[in-house]
Amino acid sequence: MSGPSGNLLPAHLSAFGEQPAVGFQDCLDAYLRDPACKAFVDFLADQVVGVGFYTTVNEGYEGAAEAKEAVDSFCEKVNLDGMLQIAAREIIATGNSFWEKIEPGRLVDLRILPLTSISRIKRDVHGNIQGYVQSASYGGKTLVPERIIHFKWNPVDCEPFGTGVLRPLLEKMTTGGETRMSFLEMKARIEKMLPEIFEKYAGPDELWIFEGVSDKRLEEYQRVIRSKPKAGARFVYNRPADIKTVQIDPRTQFQTYLDHIINQVYLGGETPLPKLFTTPGFTEASAKAAIELAEKKVYALQRFMKRMIEKEVFTPIVEQAGFNSKKAGCRLNWGTPDKPQIIVADILRAAELQLISREEFRSMMMKMGWELTAKK
Repeated sequence: MSGPSGNLLPAHLSAFGEQPAVGFQDCLDAYLRDPACKAFVDFLADQVVGVGFYTTVNEGYEGAAEAKEAVDSFCEKVNLDGMLQIAAREIIATGNSFWEKIEPGRLVDLRILPLTSISRIKRDVHGNIQGYVQSASYGGKTLVPERIIHFKWNPVDCEPFGTGVLRPLLEKMTTGGETRMSFLEMKARIEKMLPEIFEKYAGPDELWIFEGVSDKRLEEYQRVIRSKPKAGARFVYNRPADIKTVQIDPRTQFQTYLDHIINQVYLGGETPLPKLFTTPGFTEASAKAAIELAEKKVYALQRFMKRMIEKEVFTPIVEQAGFNSKKAGCRLNWGTPDKPQIIVADILRAAELQLISREEFRSMMMKMGWELTAKK
């Protein structure tokens, strides 16, 4: 059987390895230091994994119960629910999350590797992963691909890394030989100017005139006046002078430009929820429509994570327990299992037909709130 004939990457990248287009540390800094970025990631992550999960198997398979028990026990041991909470945030923010299998031959444990520990991914010219190279501060080791579960969301142009919502906000763009700063940098510069503008114009410069006062007495007045905490510069003079204050030109309008930058940041976040909280005027209908659009993104992320867990975790655990993974059909389901609605009339009929014992009937009724006295 012949192999692939087309190359996916040049030889020099295959030899050295490929780095993420936007560094993981930059994404983490944006998440931790920009409230909007943290809101984008947390809102989406909570919608994806906040509902929790449960497992199901093919009940027609002879070893279904034992296979489910093996998977559930492993999930509890490694705290899979907690790992998914972390992974969802990493995937949404950066497009990547790296889990290490312990051990690849027989899976007994899982752990999440720090995003910043992975510096490069080495592939051959056909795109097959040869190893995950850790940064020097983490030992500089090359981890074999069999040890790694790589959640790679939305890879672009066959890149070895995924693409998260923060990448477009952190990327710079070069057009016509000039480089445009990233939208997050634009937003940060605007926010840096706000306190300076407020301090400058909230307390305008003042000129205090004490005409005819001696220079010595004027110095005393000056020390007292300048010691008072107040924004803006203050001047003291003992000669006639023209008093002027610095004011913002009312013709200067930046609102349209500010709105454009902020809207671009919100578009990059790919969830309307922060906008709903911060922008007045949203009707219930428009809010509902925005949330319905965001749900499509949530469903796609849930489907992606579900398939990865079933393939990389559930399948080996079921096979290690000695069962056929395809026949067992162990699945991850988001949310909580539906409980059948119990109708009292059906229970009474089952008791009459002796399908359930007297003790089982009493137990069911007590769980439903009936106050029955304990049997003597």
